[in-house]
Amino acid sequence: MSAASAINTTCPYCGVGCGVTAFRQAGPDNSCLTLNAVRGDESHPANQGKLCVKGSALATTLGSQGRLLHPRLHGCRTDWDTALDVVASGFRRIIAEHGPDAVAFYLSGQLLTEDYYVANKLMKGFIGSANVDTNSRLCMSSAVASYKRAFGADIVPCSYEDLEICDLLLITGSNAAWTHPVLFQRIRAAKQKRPEMKIVVIDPRRTATCEIADLHLALAPGSDAFLFTGLLAYLDQHQRLDETYIQNHTRDFAQAVADCPDIETVATATELDESVLIQFFRWFADTDKTVTFYSQGINQSATGTDKGNAIINCHLATGRIGKPGMGPFSITGQPNAMGGREVGGLANQLAAHMDFSAENIDRVSRFWQAPTIARNPGLNAVALFDAIASGKIKAIWIMATNPLVSLPESSRMHQALQACELVVVSDCIEDTDTSPYAHVLLPAAGWAEKDGTVTNSERCISRQRQLIPPPGEAQPDWWIVTQVAKRLGYTDAFHYTCPADIFREHAALSGFENTLEQNALRAFNIGGLAELSNAEYACLQPLRWPVSGQDYHCTETLLADGRFYTPDQRARFVPVQATLPKPRELDRYPWLLNTGRLRDQWHTMTRTGRAEKLMLHSPFPFVALSTRDALSTGIREGDLVRIHNQHGELLLQARIDPAQRNGELFIPIHWTQQFASAAVVNTLISSIVDPVSGQPESKYAGVQIQHLAVDQWLLCVSTTPVDVTAFPYWARIPLTAGWAYLLALAAGTDTDADPIQWVRNWLHELGISGEKIEFFDSRQGRLHCIITEQDKLGFGLFTSREPGSLPGPGFMQTILQHQPGPDSWRLVSQQHDDASNSRIICSCLQVQQSAIIDSIQAGARTVTALGRQLRCGTNCGSCVPELVELLRIHSNG
Repeated sequence: MSAASAINTTCPYCGVGCGVTAFRQAGPDNSCLTLNAVRGDESHPANQGKLCVKGSALATTLGSQGRLLHPRLHGCRTDWDTALDVVASGFRRIIAEHGPDAVAFYLSGQLLTEDYYVANKLMKGFIGSANVDTNSRLCMSSAVASYKRAFGADIVPCSYEDLEICDLLLITGSNAAWTHPVLFQRIRAAKQKRPEMKIVVIDPRRTATCEIADLHLALAPGSDAFLFTGLLAYLDQHQRLDETYIQNHTRDFAQAVADCPDIETVATATELDESVLIQFFRWFADTDKTVTFYSQGINQSATGTDKGNAIINCHLATGRIGKPGMGPFSITGQPNAMGGREVGGLANQLAAHMDFSAENIDRVSRFWQAPTIARNPGLNAVALFDAIASGKIKAIWIMATNPLVSLPESSRMHQALQACELVVVSDCIEDTDTSPYAHVLLPAAGWAEKDGTVTNSERCISRQRQLIPPPGEAQPDWWIVTQVAKRLGYTDAFHYTCPADIFREHAALSGFENTLEQNALRAFNIGGLAELSNAEYACLQPLRWPVSGQDYHCTETLLADGRFYTPDQRARFVPVQATLPKPRELDRYPWLLNTGRLRDQWHTMTRTGRAEKLMLHSPFPFVALSTRDALSTGIREGDLVRIHNQHGELLLQARIDPAQRNGELFIPIHWTQQFASAAVVNTLISSIVDPVSGQPESKYAGVQIQHLAVDQWLLCVSTTPVDVTAFPYWARIPLTAGWAYLLALAAGTDTDADPIQWVRNWLHELGISGEKIEFFDSRQGRLHCIITEQDKLGFGLFTSREPGSLPGPGFMQTILQHQPGPDSWRLVSQQHDDASNSRIICSCLQVQQSAIIDSIQAGARTVTALGRQLRCGTNCGSCVPELVELLRIHSNG
């Protein structure tokens, strides 16, 4: 075996953009190149060697199992030429019959910049329609719109260093400890180094991020605009403005402050005490070096753009923009959401941060030599799928995303694709919620197999380098798009031979006619990279734009000179009329639903769902409710509940969370039809969007909750997939050697016998052969059995009337590794104690909550002490906030 080689690349998860050092291994004949380990890249400025638990597990998410390996046409394997011909001929026919606006692309923040660029160029430049949108519409388009309204351009004016050197950090609408863990660790370390640094967390829920907070503002959901417009009014009333900055660099302050609410109105809307509001307002007023760090909790709202501008207004009013340790900092959720913004991935953008003004249309048309260029913005994500449903759009090409999980009113989106004349899906995974609707499935390269660039939340461009070859016949997305473009007759414009060709053109467009003298100065400019050789591109180190010259090291602080990208170079205050979300139908749907992410999962789990250790922290889908609400409804931990509204229903286990506000529920976004029977949370989210950005309101939905009686709970573990569709509720997770299933036989299920007999009949119908060892306790209603074949355990079943009596993560990990023998009967006869049922807290080292609590009660009083005893928190650090919370709850003093 040859020695392992190391190569630096970029993590494919959140918008932090961490550098990864990957170790590859080649076989004896230098074939079969594999990736066997990863670690943080110590030289990368974003993470400086750190990785979160998801990044640390990247090597375990690879492999060909579940991959889409070959093109498929109407479900049957075909060759690339046939598949590409069908795509091109289908698009050509529909365009000829119905015009270019009858077709659309739907892209993803997980595409590389080069993939994004060619897709956008093909549709907007040559097909002639702007019906190109992206799943980034769902996470950061309101931030884009608010920056553009205020600054005249989509500019994130901050860097990660600002988060470390500021004296006041506001974290609003973000559980950064779980969504951007490495960045959170940098903030936490800065706080430990400078305890005088103040951190305010603004979130209806008490999350893991609150562990570092000096002040937690648990405001009413959707009331953020009241908080920040109230702050602007306070700054004005107490003469805490930067009058010089306002006069010299801005416009429209008087209009913005005119309708700001008084503190009594703010207190009523936010449900916060006036004394707490005044404390927060004073901290902001008294602290020059202030950063506001915000994400989906601000953006995913029907008024998200206004909320973003309410934040920006406060920074403009105090001159806290363009200076170290200051600014409004929107953090992106996806690895290349920023790269997509750079190349025009949104339907209202053209390319290189240009919009659809006549000047920009002419400029891009000349650069691309594209006389048929689109001349008007296209349809945003929700409107685009509405147009599919109505028949206006007759062909859709979906790349690297799973819209039937991520879009609101997902059941209605299923109906839209069902009726669509031509659905093309490019993906690296064969079975997704979206793929069954594809007439053409195209196998795309995945992370570790792709080559190109991504841009993180602080405008840092990094190389994502190919580590291993794609499996089967998978190809890079840019290659797939280019092949279709050539078949449509655009060979000269899509002559690329490698990603470097595309990057050079992208960089050249960013610098094209980008000068103050031409009255066309644009913030986004990487023209200095337009002449990179292939070798220079291959070795490109992380760098932050703008890069307009040959000095690749950007030291520029954007907006430092107080000049903005508006016609008069002044920023705009945007008047914000603070409003609360539209009232719910309280009589029918009295519970307020919030949605969000989990620590160890990513989007729709197509990657993280392949890693056993990432699934065990929260193995099965759940809904969180407060302790008081659990008591009032009679719902207990682990109970099966039905969550429903006018759009659909979910079946989930209940989790009692003291951090929840009363009357409010929380459901994670990650589960799909591949992992659970009814857990796609966007089934319940209405297609209400921000009128400026088009971003859906994903954090505020009215629902009803109903407890469901269960006759029998089952945990099933198997080396092979099991047909569990007979159960009204099921959820599954991958194990290293197979699968684990949680099943519920709801009371009233149509059975011919008692529940145990029904389970026995189901087990018989599975037809699993082998030697069976069974234990049955009729008094407690417990049936346990294992089936072995050829001295291997292939199947195990454990039932209980109570979910808490089933084996937990610690047991699931080891059962399929059991070696059958004389003591195998112990496996089925034992009661499963709290230790085996306990949650995994430290995923890296598989440390359970019960062990952590035992250590705390035995005297461990710090995270360091727990790390010495159990090693938890000593690897990636993602579990540290939970360790702190357990210490708070279980320490004796």
